Amino acid sequence: MPDNARHLPSNDPANLGLSPDRTQRLIDVLQREVDRGYIPGAVVMLARHGSVALHTALGQRDPATGTAMLTSDIFRIYSMTKPVVSVAIMMLVEQGRLMINEPVSKYLPEFADQKIAMETPEGAVLQAVAQPATVQDLLRHTAGLTYEFMGTAHAQRLYAKAQIGSRGRSNAEFSQTLATLPLLHAPGTHWAYSRATDVLGRLVEVITGQPLGVHLKQAIFDPLGMPDTGFSVPEKDHHRIAEPFAHDPDGGIPMRVLDPREVPAMEAGGGGLMSTTDDYARFLQCMLNRGELNGTRLLGSHTVDYMTADHLGNIPSLEDLLPPGHGFGLGFAVRTQAGVSTMPGSVGTYHWGGIAGTTFFVDPVEDFFGIMMTQAPNQRDPIRHLFRNLAYATLAD
Repeated sequence: MPDNARHLPSNDPANLGLSPDRTQRLIDVLQREVDRGYIPGAVVMLARHGSVALHTALGQRDPATGTAMLTSDIFRIYSMTKPVVSVAIMMLVEQGRLMINEPVSKYLPEFADQKIAMETPEGAVLQAVAQPATVQDLLRHTAGLTYEFMGTAHAQRLYAKAQIGSRGRSNAEFSQTLATLPLLHAPGTHWAYSRATDVLGRLVEVITGQPLGVHLKQAIFDPLGMPDTGFSVPEKDHHRIAEPFAHDPDGGIPMRVLDPREVPAMEAGGGGLMSTTDDYARFLQCMLNRGELNGTRLLGSHTVDYMTADHLGNIPSLEDLLPPGHGFGLGFAVRTQAGVSTMPGSVGTYHWGGIAGTTFFVDPVEDFFGIMMTQAPNQRDPIRHLFRNLAYATLAD
């Protein structure tokens, strides 16, 4: 693909219904955060009506060397991997190779006969699962799984003891190990952010017979023109990797981030990808176009609508990762109410982010999306909220 074809078209903010002054204010405010040492640097993009209104780099790619950030730099996107893998799953559904109402154990037999760790005053008691987790449960994080860093319940302690987050296991070995560990709660009863999408990554491998990275490249990255997205960064591009501060500006313990230079044994479907704003913008524009980009269709339009609808209904959330007024679809948080949340956005807006500081939102009502990539793990929540406020403030029509 020619380099100029990799970029979405650009247009002046005013031609896209964005205020030029307010677009500049977004840049100025984020530059202020860089100047005061709150984040090392960032790349931000706003796009509307199929064209990019803003794409700029701020601050430093690597604070240790002082190298300036460029818009082409590569970031650890962590959980922004989840929407990509969820799309891969739904592409297999559309091909008739998978059904999301079926038990996970149909495809991954190791997940048969799972047990729930019920907490009692005398300790944890294992209880049989009445209703097995389905593929839909994995997609919407209601499969009873968890993350080891989300708490200290019995199941979470066992995850930590098993070092379930190790990148040294293959996806197959990860799945086999995770399946031996008890669930946090009964499938289908609670929303709990979890390693479910890592399981989906293994499911892609079983259905396709390909390593996850190979399949994603062939099914999504190559067709959409995303050459800089993958589970590791090739040596020729090591100089483009964005880095966090060595010392947390808020005085906290710096999060140990993964090494993009290392080729991992586990290609984690829940959090292992590296990418750029240009690449991820093509994925988001495809979603905003309801499954198609420049003549390449990944998903049917109805499937995209289905994925980005709320799939929780009355299922309660165990955590505060879902803002008020939001549910969860198949790979995305989905806004269900115009108010209630402290973040702006239309009903139907869907979003997610990565633990190292990256974030995106897609607003079908406004035909609008935004991406911010930074490597500032402990500052991720305030900076995401600030970016969302500034992004919506640019709308002027």
